Amino acid sequence: MAVNRKGFGAAVGGALKSKWRGSVEEKLASHVDEFFVGRVTDIILNQNHPKFKDYGEWNGIGTIFFEAQGNEFVGSNNIIAKPLSPQRSSFPLVNEMVLIFTLPNKEMGQAATSTSYFYINVISIWNSQHHNAYPNPILTSDLPPSQQKDYQQTSAGSTRKVTNEPKEIPLNSPINPSQNTFIEQSNIHPLLPFAGDIMYEGRFGNSIRFGSTAKNPPSPTLNNWSINGENGNPITIIRNGQDPDSTETGWVPIVEDINKDLSSIYATSNQQIPLEVKNSNYDSYSTPPTTPDQYVEPQVIINSDRLVFNAKKDHVLISAKDSVFLGSNSSLNFSTKNYIVDAPDIKLGSNATEPLILGNKFLTNLNAIMTSLNALCAALAASTVWPVGVSVPNAPEIVTANDLIAKIGTFVGQIESYKSTVSKTE
Repeated sequence: MAVNRKGFGAAVGGALKSKWRGSVEEKLASHVDEFFVGRVTDIILNQNHPKFKDYGEWNGIGTIFFEAQGNEFVGSNNIIAKPLSPQRSSFPLVNEMVLIFTLPNKEMGQAATSTSYFYINVISIWNSQHHNAYPNPILTSDLPPSQQKDYQQTSAGSTRKVTNEPKEIPLNSPINPSQNTFIEQSNIHPLLPFAGDIMYEGRFGNSIRFGSTAKNPPSPTLNNWSINGENGNPITIIRNGQDPDSTETGWVPIVEDINKDLSSIYATSNQQIPLEVKNSNYDSYSTPPTTPDQYVEPQVIINSDRLVFNAKKDHVLISAKDSVFLGSNSSLNFSTKNYIVDAPDIKLGSNATEPLILGNKFLTNLNAIMTSLNALCAALAASTVWPVGVSVPNAPEIVTANDLIAKIGTFVGQIESYKSTVSKTE
């Protein structure tokens, strides 16, 4: 399992031999000019690991303990290696294989030959993005036959079966229960690649695809975004969580499905994305926009059960050349200190033609009319004083005048309450 690597000389080998004591360590040191493979036996992921302080505290996050693979390395347990890249975190699980080699460490200023073990890349034994663990056959020989077959006979074509038996393949730290959060799942599918794709896949059905339209006439439906456009049209798909109803055949690749995946962001060029929108009532438009599932120009689609846009300091700005559509099957709710709409033509209702009344001007003029009308009614009511025995002329009008005076008084007394304290126009 060792790969010859030039560039490290006898001085480095001598330094390692002086650092490691015992036959196994000396054998490892003798491979200083080679890569070798190590099986992860434990890893430090948080401050609760019993050896957190021994290996640099927070600077030791990602440190693995490993056993070197190869007959000459039997007994090489609990040797440590650090992750190579500080910008990229892709830590292995227990029982996964990694590629290990030596490089100068932080003490190289004091001793030019001071080196440590570093690791890169989980070795893709199963070619699975979920996990690639292969436990020590000696330590796992008492596993149920189905799980032994899982890790020893798959390469021979046997179907992989993960059982619910109590004894499972260990994938987490054996001494730090607080970081034991990884659970093997049989329904996490890899993504199906297309020629030229660059893909990054997490272990849990989350992924980023830098892809393109992929047509293969006469069967253009290799995926659900290549109905339109030409091969080579770029598309970027960010997916968090595959279809929860995915089959248990987790080794079979699938493609993204914007309507079934848990959350998705699609950045397109000329693709047609079959998005099933929940509201497409465009009755407020004289010329409705093209629906998202029919649009074939560049667009960005965000799809999930819930969307939250929160600007914790400044503004949320939404700008469009044509229109901004807000559609809901229930309601549109606005809660704010000031609600301002600035437009030369505002319609409340798709067929709105009646103009709104300016409240202050209208009520001021109406109040003046009410005052004059009240004076007229008062004059009519005053004509009720007549000599005894003489009939009163226009008696019905006088009764009406007195009734109207009472109503005018009530209306004028409440005129300010008719004005909205919230909505205003100009």
